[in-house]
Amino acid sequence: MKRRNFIKLSSMGLTGLGLSTSVLSMTTENTPFHVNNLPIENDGLVLNYHLMHPGDLSAPGDPNAAFFLNDTCHLHYILRHPWKDDESHSFIHVSSRDMLHWEWHKTKLQPSFTGHGMYSGTGFITKGGRPATIYHGQGSDRNQIAIAKDNNLSAWEKPYPIKVKTKDGKDARINHWDPDCFLIGDTYYAISGGQNPPVFKSTDLKNWTFIGDFLQHEMLDVAKGEDISCPNFFKIGDKWMMLCISHPFGCRYYLGDWDEKKEQFVPTSHNRMNWRREGQSNLEYRNCFAPESVLTPDGRRVMWAWLATLDDRVNKKTIQSLPRELSLDKEGTLKIAPLKELKSLRYDEKQIVNFEVDMRKQHNGGFSNKKIAELEGDAIEIEATISREVAKNKRFGFQLFSDGEKDFGFPVVINPVTKSVLVGNTEAPFLVDSLPANEDVNIRIFIDKYLVEVFVNDKQAVLDVCMNYDKYSGLYAYTYGEKTTFKEIKIWKIKPTNEGYFKAKENRIWETDTK
Repeated sequence: MKRRNFIKLSSMGLTGLGLSTSVLSMTTENTPFHVNNLPIENDGLVLNYHLMHPGDLSAPGDPNAAFFLNDTCHLHYILRHPWKDDESHSFIHVSSRDMLHWEWHKTKLQPSFTGHGMYSGTGFITKGGRPATIYHGQGSDRNQIAIAKDNNLSAWEKPYPIKVKTKDGKDARINHWDPDCFLIGDTYYAISGGQNPPVFKSTDLKNWTFIGDFLQHEMLDVAKGEDISCPNFFKIGDKWMMLCISHPFGCRYYLGDWDEKKEQFVPTSHNRMNWRREGQSNLEYRNCFAPESVLTPDGRRVMWAWLATLDDRVNKKTIQSLPRELSLDKEGTLKIAPLKELKSLRYDEKQIVNFEVDMRKQHNGGFSNKKIAELEGDAIEIEATISREVAKNKRFGFQLFSDGEKDFGFPVVINPVTKSVLVGNTEAPFLVDSLPANEDVNIRIFIDKYLVEVFVNDKQAVLDVCMNYDKYSGLYAYTYGEKTTFKEIKIWKIKPTNEGYFKAKENRIWETDTK
């Protein structure tokens, strides 16, 4: 069987638009082949432009300890591996100039050096300008701090445990779990994960004094018993944001204020970033899990999340989400946008304007769909704009990987009845009426083989998988109830960024000690 990696525009409705139908065809036989003399897997599971672990089964894969140093982004993620006839965990180190093309490095933060395994934490910069990480030491019963010796993170000082004292000098009785450390003025604050985590402070990262509860109050939409784990606390706009998870329900965040006198976080809102997929348990779902973020030199807050429960065939491969830029709009609502550097991967643009999907006459309202293009490549971005008036109270969207008739494929549909956007089998809140009066609907769809990530007006981000993505290659527009005109649809091929993956799979520089 051959796959042809190109986008072929449907002739339906496109004649007269002046679009070129020429394609670049790269045929691959169903046999191993090489790029830059590196062998490429042909199991169909290696993604084109998502960060994923180049070794064997590797979960958990929490992203951790992110820094921007000398214009280079450094990121770590957890790897489970054998260690002294048992198993342990290390921080795998990758770096990138653009947060898309990654290089793997020799693993430094591992049990043969630290004396314990590495559980989640965060990275921070000390008052002296040195990169450091705070994390939970597996089996140590303590959170730990390690400070790098250089900005390449090629060597670290031995980690040491955090010992928290009460104001009268006694050992504080606190939970030791996923920690975070942040600077406010000249004071270091740290929290330790769990339900309403404890907060403590230090001026030197050595002597820590217990303060009390981190949260001044809990939010009403947080379920009893939800923990704050994988925490990452930072200033965003004129607010403070706690990016975190609860173990049952995945990635979420609080926005609020810092009470300087009480040294507490005062949350004013709470929202989810993880959504249950149809067929998953109502009790636990972790499609978007264990977030980590970094501040870029130009002031952007960028996050990643481990995609932990996508599908049994890929759950143990450690796949990270696309980098997402976080910011606040003028109303103080969180915006979630795809990393702007993703636009640099676009090529071979195809543009379609005023694409109409007429309604079939049906007494019960009915739906209609119309073919836009053949998407026979497996690395694609689609951007669509629909005017606000056309989108109002309308159920509309797209069908990916569809034959248009018997198999309607993978939906990306906005539904005013459920006030949601449906991506595959995952439904997340979104309402057109919540947009500013003069704002059109904007949908960006990123296809990376079986993984689809969708961003709607930078207000909502949703992802899901279609493991039979190569069964059909049709892209269809969909409408229900009445005609819909798509103001503009753009389609790009996306350049792969996985050369570093294949290099690391070959040289295995990241491999950890096992004895």
